[in-house]
Formats: sequence, C-alpha cells, structure tokens
Amino acid sequence: MATKLTSFLFSFIIGILLSQTLFSQEEFPYQAPSDPSVIAKLEQWQDWKFGVIIHWGAYSEWGVVESWSLCPEDEDWCKRRGPFSEDYYQYVKEYEKIRETFNPAKFNPEKWAEACKNAGIKYVVFTTKHHDGFCMFDSKYTDYKITDKNSAFSQNPKSNVAKEVFSAFRAQGLGTGAYFSKPDWHNDDYWWPYFPAHDRNVNYNPQKYPERWKRFQDYTYNQLEELMSEYGKFDILWLDGGWVRPAGTLTEETKPWLGKNQWVQDVNMPAIAKMAREHQPGILVVDRSVHGEFENYRTPEQQIPDEIPAYPWESCITLCGSWYSTGPGEQYKSSTWAIHTLIKIVAKGGNFLLGIGPDKTGDLVPEVYERLAEIGKWMDVNSSAIYNTKPLAPYQSGKFCFTQSKDGKTKYAFYLIDEDEILPQHMVIPSEFTGNNKQILLLGYSKPLSVKTKSGIKTVEIPSSLRQKAGISQALVFCIAGK
Repeated sequence: MATKLTSFLFSFIIGILLSQTLFSQEEFPYQAPSDPSVIAKLEQWQDWKFGVIIHWGAYSEWGVVESWSLCPEDEDWCKRRGPFSEDYYQYVKEYEKIRETFNPAKFNPEKWAEACKNAGIKYVVFTTKHHDGFCMFDSKYTDYKITDKNSAFSQNPKSNVAKEVFSAFRAQGLGTGAYFSKPDWHNDDYWWPYFPAHDRNVNYNPQKYPERWKRFQDYTYNQLEELMSEYGKFDILWLDGGWVRPAGTLTEETKPWLGKNQWVQDVNMPAIAKMAREHQPGILVVDRSVHGEFENYRTPEQQIPDEIPAYPWESCITLCGSWYSTGPGEQYKSSTWAIHTLIKIVAKGGNFLLGIGPDKTGDLVPEVYERLAEIGKWMDVNSSAIYNTKPLAPYQSGKFCFTQSKDGKTKYAFYLIDEDEILPQHMVIPSEFTGNNKQILLLGYSKPLSVKTKSGIKTVEIPSSLRQKAGISQALVFCIAGK
C-alpha cells in the first residue's frame, strides 16, 4: 500500500511539474523564423558572441538618465535632477531645449569603432531614437532631431550622428543594428497635449481616437523606413518599449507596464517587419519582450539566465552604472568583470551586448577605452574559445566554464581568475573535461601541459611565467583539440 501511495504521489508531482513546464512554454513561446535568409543571419549572429550597445542622445548634456526623467512614474530610474526638477512641466520644457546647447564637438565614431574592433566586438547596436523622441538621425518627419537648425550640433559636418556611427563600424567590418524606441514621448500623437501624461504609455485611448493612433502608426513606420532604406546595410532592427504591443502578446509579467488604463498600443509590426525585410533581406527583427514572430532573439537585461534558454538570446549589461557615461562620479566595472561576464554568457549559448556610451563631449571616457583595450588583449589570445562555439556540459562548475567548437571536436575550459588572485603551482582540472587525455593545451602557451591523476583527481602544473602574470590575467583557457 505504501509503495503504491508513494508511486502515486511521485507520478502526481511529476505530472504537475510537466504541466507547469508545458504552461510556461505555452505562455512564453519562441517562434523560430521560417525565412531562410533570416535563419542564416541568426546563425551568423549567434557566432559573433560579443556586441556593444551605445546609448547617446541630447540627455547627455545634462548627464541624466536617458529619457526616463520625462516619465511621470514614481520609479527610481525616473527621478528628475537639477534646477527644474520640482516642476514637471517646466522640466519638460527645458529638457526639450537641451538640443540648443548640446554640441558634442569631440564626436569621433571612427575612434569608437576602432576601439571596439580591437576589443573583439563583432557588432554594434546604436540608439537612433530613445523614448524621448529625439532623433540622432536626419528624419524628415520631425524637427526634434540632431540635424535641425535649432540644434547646436546641426552645422557640424557629422551632424547626422547615426549615419556616421553606422558607417564607421561598417568600415571596421562589424555588423550593425539600429535601436529604435516604439513609444515617442515628444510626438503629439503619442502623448497628446490635450491630456496630461500619467505614465510611460499613450495618454489617450487608441480605440476611442483611432485616427490619431493611425497617425502615430504611420509616423513610426515612416521613420523606420527612413532608417531601413537610407542608412546602409543592417543586420538587426532592435526595437525597445515593450509596452507598445498587440493585445495577444500580453503576459502576466507585462500587463503592469500598461498602467491603470491597460490601453493596447499596436504599431502594426507585420507591416514594419515586411517593410524592413524588403529593404534589408534577412534582417533580424528584435521586438523586445514581445514574444512571437517578431522576436528573433530575446534580450535579458542586466542579468544572465540561471539555466540555458531554449532559444537564441543576448544579455545586454552595462559597463558602468548607467547606459552611457553620465559624467564625473560614474563608476566603471573592471575588465575582469567584463571578460568573466562574456565567458559565462557564451558558456550558456548566448551573446554579450556590452552597454557603453559617450559623455556630452561626444567621446568615450578614458575608462571605457582602457577596459576595451584590456578586453582586447585577452581576446587576442583566447578568442578561439569564444567565437563560433556552442555550450559544453556542465557549462559552469565552480570557477570553470566550458565551450566547444561547433563541430564538437575541440573543447575549452575557462578558469575564471579573481582579481589579485595568485594562481597555484598545480591546478585541479575537472575530470569530465579532461577525460582520458594525458595532455591538454593552454591558450597563449606554446607547450602542452601534462595531466597527472592521483586518487581520481586530475591536475596540471601552471607555468611560472603565467603565475607571475596573474595580476593582469582575467581567465586561463585550457583546450583539448580534436583529431
């Protein structure tokens, strides 16, 4: 009787777990693309592994959070700062005049692109327009743009910032992606001046005022067509503002984004994606957080998934506390953090999109260039374990992470070195990695290392020349080459 009861309970629990798994998969489906050109681009993008997202706009003149200080929500990231912060409407008025003084004379995208290329970065995503609606490209559908006569930077020969950025990165052989915000808080057909804005969402009911919403749909479509048809070849269309979405894509997680009114904001993604691919065959469309046909890969923000996702993904994580260099006092993470983060993401089959951005002068700050250079030195030696790889179980074990070549013939084990760690003379290597191999390679060292086994524990001797470099080394990469 007890055995039967135990068996029943076991089956019942397993059934619940399976149903929860099925429910989860049903609630958050990943819809793989069917277009062969998109499938090919997705595979190429997955081999790139390392990208950069660059946030930059007129807001950098004040050194405030990108766009969000305009949002009338009581959230930490929406806090206003400065002399106008006590009066919301005055703040908005002054914010929209920032372009009259925003004059980034040190803007040098070629310098950015070269530094990113040398760091081993393979693609860029640049903010053509954030939620505030200020265009970093020469859109003919608005005067709220970097190239308008009222913008201080408009007379500069490089005033069409987005075009200059994309051209500079393409010249380095890097892939390009256009970040574009679906919501536009400057546009009167999104935040209609007749009503006050209450939160991040449209401030009128699109169903009650369909003509106004249609104008906003057309505005969004037309600006995106400008980018897709006039700004060169793109690999990625990276759309932000996940609260702007059709009703059928809402989840329990995303419903709160729509605020108290829960007004559905459908910008007609089928038309946008069709247009984008007519101009850019095979382009990846990333409608962030909107699960379905137009989310070719997913973008967890400021985190690495605990488990390996069953879909293509990219973690976008900042190098400092903000998405761009806000000014004095900004704290920057170390190159060790960046390299370890890249390794952990790649070991789980993802891409790392590193978040950086220039300050108000138009140049990246010295700390960013220093980090990129340090990452590049490590990548010069170890990049074969990063690019064109796939996960290798157990993916991560203690201070080790694992990858393998796409054909499975070559295996890599990364040992993550803590900052200021002194490496031991003998290091224990996971036996599931070494197997029966008597020798393994260490990337950057010319001679193979002998694997010694004692009481089932496998060790290798770390060359003294490398132990002495522990202060500047971020990770060792062991390799077993296939035959």
